[in-house]
Amino acid sequence: MKWVRRVTSLLLILMLGPVAVATGGDENVAGDWRTATRQSSGLAPKVDTTPEAVVQVYAARAFSWRGAFAVHTWISVKPENAKEYTVYEVMGWYAFGGGSALQIHNDETDRYWFGARPELLTDLRGAKAAKAIKDIRIAVKAYPYAGTYTTWPGPNSNTFTAFVTRRVPELSVDLPPTAIGKDYLPGGSIFGKAPSGGGAQFSIFGALGILVSKDEGIEFNILGLSFGIDPGDLAIRLPGVGKIGLR
Repeated sequence: MKWVRRVTSLLLILMLGPVAVATGGDENVAGDWRTATRQSSGLAPKVDTTPEAVVQVYAARAFSWRGAFAVHTWISVKPENAKEYTVYEVMGWYAFGGGSALQIHNDETDRYWFGARPELLTDLRGAKAAKAIKDIRIAVKAYPYAGTYTTWPGPNSNTFTAFVTRRVPELSVDLPPTAIGKDYLPGGSIFGKAPSGGGAQFSIFGALGILVSKDEGIEFNILGLSFGIDPGDLAIRLPGVGKIGLR
């Protein structure tokens, strides 16, 4: 049938991005997790010279073959005058061992993710950050999948980050198309806000859908391979590759 051939052709085209990343010599995709660096990237302000409140959201390539397709995201906060950052993230191996995938810990907020340099997605300071921290804590407590982790299509680390950012719209986080799992809507919903907290989204279990918002632009999702355009940033959004723009 013609529609089957067309869908198959589209999927093959969308796979070109992940294939290019996988064959591009990225050490994070082909390296050894035991020797991969977890050092600070220097993107976070030092706590001893930054008394104001800080909120940051990061993304970094997932480790091993998953890095050809997806990133891992996390949220970090530092209340006013705090001497350390608190990191909120979901990690699958804790759930696989019978524990909670939701991890709250004090850590290097801007660390490399097993060899992958993080990208800073948003950075709030001062009064805006202080308010956001309160809302983030409430959203983290409400996350419904702390004991569950599914690499594809979710719920996973990006499902968690998107769950929080939808409830804290002042973050205005544009999660990249490589944040597979961000489109997994909680409670079996098929309609909701875009991960940035604005606009609107239609999604079937994170595997098929479309979103429209001023932060993300227009993005389509077919089996977790997301693509679209972002007129505001003069950018295109591609599976595997991520967001490429002039701004």
